[in-house]
Amino acid sequence: MKTFLKLFLPFFLLLAVSSCEVSKQTKTAINLANCEFRLVSAENVVIAGIHMDTYTSVKDLGIADFAMFMGALTEPQLPLSLLLNIEVKNPNPAPAGINSLEYIIFIDDIQMLQDTYMKPITVPASSTVIIPVQLSMDLKQALKGKSMDAMLNFGFNLAGVGHTPTRFKVKLRPSILVGKTSLSYPGYITVKTEYTNGTVSQ
Repeated sequence: MKTFLKLFLPFFLLLAVSSCEVSKQTKTAINLANCEFRLVSAENVVIAGIHMDTYTSVKDLGIADFAMFMGALTEPQLPLSLLLNIEVKNPNPAPAGINSLEYIIFIDDIQMLQDTYMKPITVPASSTVIIPVQLSMDLKQALKGKSMDAMLNFGFNLAGVGHTPTRFKVKLRPSILVGKTSLSYPGYITVKTEYTNGTVSQ
């Protein structure tokens, strides 16, 4: 975050003298430099209409759902949706603000999705805020070239009912709004974690 301050602090100081509102936005934006980001949980995993979170092991998967999953593997697309909860911790004695948050999601070192969370976020002083990021993608496209067995195992591991922990890597690039100008953080903040049986471990 020091790079962020080094690049934009002169610009912030210049804007700060132009108006009280911009000055307030500037202080809130600068506080973002000390914030910490953490992946808290991955939940509501749904593959081809099957809610994987309801199972604790592959053996619990009913015959009907298993047949549905295997049938979905023969379709052109294999829809996957899940909710990632990203925690932002603000240790500052004043609020920190984010105008938008660009993210790139990697699962087991495979880039799954790149998008932007467009809702403004304010993190109160000495507090944490959870950003719920809803993801939807075509698992077949993401795992292009992989076998059906590989897709099946990937889905089970992602839901925490497989034998192998799922490795998440999230690259985050927050943007701030100073006056009417949007400024992006110079580079990505990388958060890595593993997800096993509904538990995220750093």
